[in-house]
Amino acid sequence: MKFIDTTRDRWHTISGEDGPMVTLTPAPYSLLTLAQWHGVRSAWPAGMPVGVLFPNDADIEELADDLPRLSLVALHFPKWVDGRAYSQAHLLRARYRFGGEVRASGEVLVDMMPLLQRTGFDAVTLRADQSLDAAERALRFFPGHYQGDVRDPRPLFARPPAEQHNNVADFVSEGAAI
Repeated sequence: MKFIDTTRDRWHTISGEDGPMVTLTPAPYSLLTLAQWHGVRSAWPAGMPVGVLFPNDADIEELADDLPRLSLVALHFPKWVDGRAYSQAHLLRARYRFGGEVRASGEVLVDMMPLLQRTGFDAVTLRADQSLDAAERALRFFPGHYQGDVRDPRPLFARPPAEQHNNVADFVSEGAAI
């Protein structure tokens, strides 16, 4: 998973003094609000990288027709206990086969890392008080999962032995240390 350093991120929002600008000139790596995207999508140059900041209370189906044109969809967690963005990411990957970057932003905590990865996120902007080292450790905490996910929808028992954890007994007992 890629961790975003906001000071060096190539993606940039376009806003004015009073919030997001309504009229804008297309520029590569623009990260637009959903309203901005709806305003410029018909005139956006083909092949120019563009991303959308997508609110967690909107239906991801609104973007379905635009996904081939988008390089990034940033899904927002307004609270860490609000999991609607997990469902949005899963739909982007599983139903719509979105191949671009799916980024988590907002109240993103270290504890969320394994589920973020399993539901289709491939980049995160951690909340300012969260440790990058702890987040990387969280991604390695579990050696595998019984259930399927967006990378492999098959549950553990449905995978051929060559694709299963090397030692199933170790896999089962590793969770005992939690």
